[in-house]
Amino acid sequence: MSTRVIIVRHGQSSYNSQGRIQGRSDDSILTEKGKADAAQVANTLKSIQIDAAYCSPLQRAKSTAEIIISGLDSALKLQPDEQLMEIDLPLWENLFKEDVKANFPQEYRAWKEKPHELRMQIPTDDGFKEHYPVLALYKQAREFWQKLLSKHQGETVLIVAHNGINRGLIATAIGMSPDRYHAIQQSNCGITVLNFAGDWGEAVQLESLNLTSHVGETLPKVRPGHQGPRLLLVRHGETEWNRAGRFQGQIDVPLNENGREQSQKAKTFLHDVPLDLAFTSPMLRPKETAEIILEAHTQVNLDTRSGLSEIAHGLWEGKLEAEIDASYPGELQRWRTIPEQVQMPEGENLQQVWDRAIPTWQAIVEEVGASEISRTALVVAHDATNKVILCHILGLKTADFWKIKQGNCAVTVIDYPEGAQGMPVLQSLNITTHLGGGAIDHTAAGAL
Repeated sequence: MSTRVIIVRHGQSSYNSQGRIQGRSDDSILTEKGKADAAQVANTLKSIQIDAAYCSPLQRAKSTAEIIISGLDSALKLQPDEQLMEIDLPLWENLFKEDVKANFPQEYRAWKEKPHELRMQIPTDDGFKEHYPVLALYKQAREFWQKLLSKHQGETVLIVAHNGINRGLIATAIGMSPDRYHAIQQSNCGITVLNFAGDWGEAVQLESLNLTSHVGETLPKVRPGHQGPRLLLVRHGETEWNRAGRFQGQIDVPLNENGREQSQKAKTFLHDVPLDLAFTSPMLRPKETAEIILEAHTQVNLDTRSGLSEIAHGLWEGKLEAEIDASYPGELQRWRTIPEQVQMPEGENLQQVWDRAIPTWQAIVEEVGASEISRTALVVAHDATNKVILCHILGLKTADFWKIKQGNCAVTVIDYPEGAQGMPVLQSLNITTHLGGGAIDHTAAGAL
């Protein structure tokens, strides 16, 4: 039985609203909005049985956690933990961001471009000591995970902490390197869900990242200074083969009625989100999903890209897992555990999908970004294709394929704040709240 961990960033604080650096300063308190949003988190999590709750001892996180727990009708005992403290930025704490940029230009540039190399000289009684904030944060996160997972196997755990440490927790869990620290986002009161198969070092899945619709943001806000494109990556709606657990691959299976209903819900969810362009795999299931979503955006043309097609499962296509196990003993287990080493019989391997999907994705990013104004595009594709694209965005490899979840009609948000050639930022992953399941993805697991 897996361990589910629900990670929440604290609500808006006084320093957030003022544009100050917080770090481990405890002078910042929740605003009224921060308190109201924390109550909405409680409402969203109310149907989930939570077995343990941890928080940072800093008051903005602890207050958020207390509001959440008080709204859960639960006897949970909140456990503050020093290892959930925010990233330690002692020379910058309490300063306005603009003052940090002006007074620490080299360090701030390192922070934005090479966060793993950010170094601070901290005064001590004996002179100075070198402090690497991001590297120290990653060490802190790994130590917390090892402690937590040893105590709560098979349980559901709530963590309420901060932007920096939350990123560190997520990144270390799925194996993102520290240079990608800024490649994931955590909004105030955003919800992230991780599933651990066992102890630290065993299989883990990022089910969702930074869900924000419960606090009135359909999608996470575009950050100040954003200059580039935003892409909404969507997996197609459910098919009968998804429901049955039958491998689809490049067999052109259409949506079932539930898949069409999911697409209608995605259309409603994205109704007020401005869209400028749209792209889809040419296969029936994503194309129909995209066409339904675009009924609310009739001015947008739909462009097909063959590089977005699903992985070719070859001789596995049309078969149930039991049939594959019988015909290809041990291969399905290898696909589940070492997917990067599996060659589909008369089909593709993941590297071949990568070699066509990533250039296709980058060409789309460049097309969307070829404008003086920031534009938003819809991209509808498949489970394996989307996972490969997301591994690329997060600096992961094909071996990390199963660490990413893509539910039917889930919406994922990727920003390129510095333009099409800049570092992508995963703002939100696998949003399925519009499908009625709350913070948990209840779409059919199915086959690919």
